[in-house]
Amino acid sequence: MKADETALLRSLLLRQPVAALGTLHEGEPAVSMVPFAALPDGTGFAIHVSGLASHTRDMLGNAAVALLMTAAVDSVESPLALPRVSIQGTARRCEVDTPDYEVARAAYLAKLPDAEELFSFADFSLFIIAPQTARFVAGFGRAMTLSAETLAEVMQSEH
Repeated sequence: MKADETALLRSLLLRQPVAALGTLHEGEPAVSMVPFAALPDGTGFAIHVSGLASHTRDMLGNAAVALLMTAAVDSVESPLALPRVSIQGTARRCEVDTPDYEVARAAYLAKLPDAEELFSFADFSLFIIAPQTARFVAGFGRAMTLSAETLAEVMQSEH
């Protein structure tokens, strides 16, 4: 991957505040919007969701999920050239009494500080999305498949 592609992917993963979350809802595909934050070690993404949301129940019933992050639509002339990354992975609830809870919570609140009050709501839970593969489109005709390890390296790189 070229340096400009690495920088673009890092921007999508670290700066975009929301992602489309794909789940299986009663056996059918469903997509919703979730705020997200990358974990500092690059191994996944934290989302903080309500138990009232269907996507939360979907993740508890089937851990296979997808996340889609895109650049701003007005950043390109053609929607076909819109930079984007689609991540296939697994979701797991991050329990309060586990070592990774505070790390995930801190990453989430560092990116989304206005969400702090929601952590006092009993029906909200942190989930961690662990990537398996990613499909990155850096622009028209510039697509590549990335492993979870490559994705983690990109998130940890300083370039």
